[in-house]
Amino acid sequence: MFVMLNPKRIIIPTGYMGSGSSVITDLMSEVDGVDVSRGTFEYVFMHCPNGVFDLEDKLLIGNNAVRSDEALHSFEHTMKQLYDKKYWWVGNYKNNIGEDFWQTTKDYVKSITDVVSDYYWYYQENTNLGMFLRLCVNKGLKLITLNRYKPKKVLAYSPMRVSFVTPERFYNATNKYIYKLFDMAGYSKQSILLDQLLLPFNLFRFENYFNEDAFVFVIERDPRDVFISNKYFWSKKGEPVPYPTDVKEFCKYYKSLRAIEKPTACDRVCRIRFEDLIYNYDETVALIFNKLGWDRKTHTAPKTKFNPERSIFNTQLFLKSKEFSAECDYIAKELNEFIYDFPYTINHSNCEVF
Repeated sequence: MFVMLNPKRIIIPTGYMGSGSSVITDLMSEVDGVDVSRGTFEYVFMHCPNGVFDLEDKLLIGNNAVRSDEALHSFEHTMKQLYDKKYWWVGNYKNNIGEDFWQTTKDYVKSITDVVSDYYWYYQENTNLGMFLRLCVNKGLKLITLNRYKPKKVLAYSPMRVSFVTPERFYNATNKYIYKLFDMAGYSKQSILLDQLLLPFNLFRFENYFNEDAFVFVIERDPRDVFISNKYFWSKKGEPVPYPTDVKEFCKYYKSLRAIEKPTACDRVCRIRFEDLIYNYDETVALIFNKLGWDRKTHTAPKTKFNPERSIFNTQLFLKSKEFSAECDYIAKELNEFIYDFPYTINHSNCEVF
């Protein structure tokens, strides 16, 4: 019979596109009492366009009546797509979160809405194809009835909704909303892992939304290996790569990517080097368990999913070939603050890289 030794946690792995954040998922799958059944499914509803964070910015910065109407409708429309679209790889929330996701979302929107009105504004009058067809039909009916037919105003949507929510009310309502979603996803029973629920660029918002039970692990990786993986391994397999493959453009992009982050001092945001989980395995795993307040006894299947002896062959890729030397020397110079100090060098063949 399973006895829970660890307090329940919400575990959020994140990183920098190819930095190895799935290592946290693999590690957590070796621990008793953690639901990692959804694997590396990426939960985007907070940071996606028209997600929770966009709603926050629209309602709390420069808000007005018409702005809030667009914000609420855009958020609701995007959440409906995430709920309904079964074959959208970031969607199908009906199964990936729970059947009550959509109703819970509508209840949340209602809780931060102040006024529902039949009034309309120019945004609702912006004609689309459906509206155009309805206008044509209405025009025909008016001609046939000699203007006795009085159609309703053709709008993109109705009614108009207004929110002048305060920050305190917004964050309280949103906290209740997302924790209802977490319970749907299994948190009512045990710890859960929600991959990419936050991105490194959103971490300054973290404490506004989450309780003391949520922890973020930001995984960083030597940019030389990130570049080599993108250009010489993933792209050659036909995989889409998120970074430029020209080394100068890569360095400019990577610098800008890291520069836009806003720092947070929250001690529940933990930065981990991918390489430390390999070259300093015991110390780094201990750090993660201490951060979570967990008993190491619950790590009952160590190295069965994340094996540092195997994953070591995904490091120091920049040493694999002389072909990489000039590019990686350039990266080491331009991105020096992100370079990992490897304790020793390794040799590996292409078949050992995965």
